[in-house]
Amino acid sequence: MWKICVLLAMFASAPPLDQKDVEYAHPGGHAVLLDLHAPEGSGPFPAAILVHGGGFDQGSKSTNVRPLFDVLTNAGFAWFSIDYRMAPEFRFPQSNEDVESAIRWVKANAKAYRVDPHKIALIGESAGGFLVNYAGTHETAETRVAAVVDFYGPVDYGKLAEQRRDHPELFNMTSINRHAANGGGIHFFGAEQLDEAGLAKLHAVSPLFSVHNGMPPFLCIHGNKDDQVSYDQSPAMCEAMHKVGASCELVTIEGGGHGMSVWKDPSMQHWKVEMVEWLRKTLR
Repeated sequence: MWKICVLLAMFASAPPLDQKDVEYAHPGGHAVLLDLHAPEGSGPFPAAILVHGGGFDQGSKSTNVRPLFDVLTNAGFAWFSIDYRMAPEFRFPQSNEDVESAIRWVKANAKAYRVDPHKIALIGESAGGFLVNYAGTHETAETRVAAVVDFYGPVDYGKLAEQRRDHPELFNMTSINRHAANGGGIHFFGAEQLDEAGLAKLHAVSPLFSVHNGMPPFLCIHGNKDDQVSYDQSPAMCEAMHKVGASCELVTIEGGGHGMSVWKDPSMQHWKVEMVEWLRKTLR
């Protein structure tokens, strides 16, 4: 009995855990890494897998999603921020394979990191938003998560690409073209140009056209002055999900541009509380 009490005390006082550059997969000899945080205590804790943006050719697990770290830590979540294979060396669906590998890895290691495997959320921003949208609409028994949070991620890449082509004055084309030069944008999906064949490829990978009843609930967070991913992508996702009986909620950042790090005005900070409240409600 005394030994059992000692073990219980040890787990109850388990310190917070922070690790960097943990290998979660090794596809084709290429190591893909994650950083993680587990709260103090025995858990099991709700967890979030974070997928950074950067136009499919830039960004990292320690930069683009950094604003999420303190929000999730203060809310008592474990989190796992992942890198994935990017352009110009790699293409889709290799990035999606990495996201799926990360989900399986977190589930397989849930006990070690004091995580509740039934309370895992997938959170992505921009290009990472696309990847979590794709994973959330193409889930399997192994890769299903309990919730998806999409920060300004594309859901209809063909429509977005046509908007950028037809109305460049509405977009930050300097940034968009920089990614395209490195194989990001439509080239990441094997589309060379916006002809019939290219649009068919973009349609095939666009999460908007794979929504279905029974998919995980979504929360979309998007600034309505986004100059890289049109704001209308997020309401379109929620509308499509509602039509098939799936759950989707939308948080609009009034006047918000592209990137949570540019939402500096105090009036734009409501997303933090709303995201945590939604996660707690959804993962309850």
